[in-house]
Amino acid sequence: MTADTTVKYQVRKAVEEMPQDVTFEEVMERLYFLYKVDQGLKQVETGNTISHAEATKQIKIWQE
Repeated sequence: MTADTTVKYQVRKAVEEMPQDVTFEEVMERLYFLYKVDQGLKQVETGNTISHAEATKQIKIWQE
């Protein structure tokens, strides 16, 4: 998806690509997934990321 693609276009495209017998739950899951991907891409653009080493360190702490 390009930066100039509107949210409305993205939502319409996602729904249109789904099978005819899709459930509301499946639609909502797909839209939430697209939302989270968009958030992640925005974080990368702004430099709001952590290194692989830092992520590994945090995961080890969570597992304790």
